[in-house]
Amino acid sequence: MEFHGAPATYGLIAANLIASIYALAVDHKFAAHFAFHVGAITRKNQHYRVFTSSFLHGDFFHLAFNMMTLFFFGPTVEETLGTDGLLVIYFGAIMASGVVSFFVNRRNLEYTSLGASDGVAGIVLAYCVFNPLGSIYFLLIPIPIPAILFGVLFIVISAGMIRRDTGRIAHEAHLAGALAGVLLTIAMRPDLIAKAFA
Repeated sequence: MEFHGAPATYGLIAANLIASIYALAVDHKFAAHFAFHVGAITRKNQHYRVFTSSFLHGDFFHLAFNMMTLFFFGPTVEETLGTDGLLVIYFGAIMASGVVSFFVNRRNLEYTSLGASDGVAGIVLAYCVFNPLGSIYFLLIPIPIPAILFGVLFIVISAGMIRRDTGRIAHEAHLAGALAGVLLTIAMRPDLIAKAFA
């Protein structure tokens, strides 16, 4: 798809690349000032971190994986829902993720997270809503998975992993972003559900 057909998608990718590469390669303290941090939100009212944290990444693999996913799914979602619709999904997913992450980790003032996985999850699950029978290839698995099955598994696995100690992966953020993507897509375009199975 040409650039002018998906300006929001490519704009979000550019913003993520600029902010993340700057934080990873130039100023290593930059991320600390803008990452999601429960203590900073609670004690200093730095609510902007809910959004700024989603443009930063822990390493280059994390950045590449999220941006590749956004590159593959974003243009189709933007073509279907429009530029405004994609932005509603992306930032709505980030906001939902921030609220849920804060609630789940509210007693841990040192809790920190970053990454665009919440917004990207919202975009991918939006795609699953209006293209449930489409094929999704997951990582190196050569067998395509129906989008609706992928979406259900993503939500179920993310929900099941929230209470487990899984290191650096913020499953609650993934779950909230995914559910926001589903609900916002249905709210904006309920007609897509009927068309998907027509």
